[in-house]
Amino acid sequence: AKVYLYLMDVFYKVFPDVSEVSNNEFISQSDNYDYYKYHPMPEITNWMTQIAKDHPDVVTIVDYGQTYEKRTISLLKIGLNSEAKKKAIWMDCGIHAREWIAPAFCQYFVKQILQTYKTDPKMEKMMMNMDFYVTPVLNVDGYMYSWQDNTTRLWRKNMSPGPSGCNCNGTDLNRNFNANWGTIGVSFDCCSNTFCGSSPISETEAQAVTYFVGSRKEDFLCFFTIHSYGQLLLVPYGHPNFTAPNYNELIEVGLAAADEIKKVHGTHYTVGTPPDVLYANSGSSRDWARQQGIPFSYTFELRDNGTFGFELPEDQIKPSCEEAYEGALYIITYAHDKTFSGAMNTAATALWTMLLAVVYCTFLKAYL
Repeated sequence: AKVYLYLMDVFYKVFPDVSEVSNNEFISQSDNYDYYKYHPMPEITNWMTQIAKDHPDVVTIVDYGQTYEKRTISLLKIGLNSEAKKKAIWMDCGIHAREWIAPAFCQYFVKQILQTYKTDPKMEKMMMNMDFYVTPVLNVDGYMYSWQDNTTRLWRKNMSPGPSGCNCNGTDLNRNFNANWGTIGVSFDCCSNTFCGSSPISETEAQAVTYFVGSRKEDFLCFFTIHSYGQLLLVPYGHPNFTAPNYNELIEVGLAAADEIKKVHGTHYTVGTPPDVLYANSGSSRDWARQQGIPFSYTFELRDNGTFGFELPEDQIKPSCEEAYEGALYIITYAHDKTFSGAMNTAATALWTMLLAVVYCTFLKAYL
């Protein structure tokens, strides 16, 4: 035993980036990351770098935009290599600076799928057929500002200056997308928390998402934007005069996802359009994504129902992430199976038709 402990001590001095677990397997440094506390932006950035380093076969970092203050907006692209053309899943967190539980969930989601695909054939298959694009923090400037001190903790918007003559900063990025922009549930007062900007996609952060997703919109099956709070699953559209073409399916899938969420810790999520279960709004990324033809577009409003609001205690990070993960996984699995089972059935039908034709021709040659 003493020899073993001595050898292990030497090992950790030589290889400090790994730690031992009970089954004598070794886990990477990123697995030592505390997923159940809130992290400032530099720690999240370092975590992204470490995740890509620990999983080079399935993870790459993609820089796809800049904030107003010239900070890089990055995502993790996660998926197995495949020669076939792949579909995709989008998830962004932290579009509103004060909603700290959202970036925590994105990190948890990444951890879970990376841990699962090696042992779960279903997740492995989904990662072979689809790539996951996960942005842990979209509103980097605002998120960093919310960490500055207690007076900035509840900051919501980005950090761009207001229009000429306005002394307030910031645009609500989730009112800035080109989806019925500026028509309802917004403010044109630049000091308001729901200031929608001077024009659609006036903000560099909204431009980054619009270009990245919009330039490959036919690839995406799901678009998730993660928020807090309210325990809601919101479907398009935020404007009461418009209805998504697949509204019934969105509600049906959302209700099933809410059932999966409830199974974990008993938490109830309400499913519906914003006018039906929250309030009308326009210019959201969720609505924009559905207008681009992405079939399954959802806003997750995570815990809680207002007791702590945007300042959700850290002891609720774990249960909040665990339950929301099951809801997101249900929607992803549904979208995957609908897409790829249908493709397989089409191929099987074509093959069967061809075989029947061969048999029929053989029959004709034999008896004519």
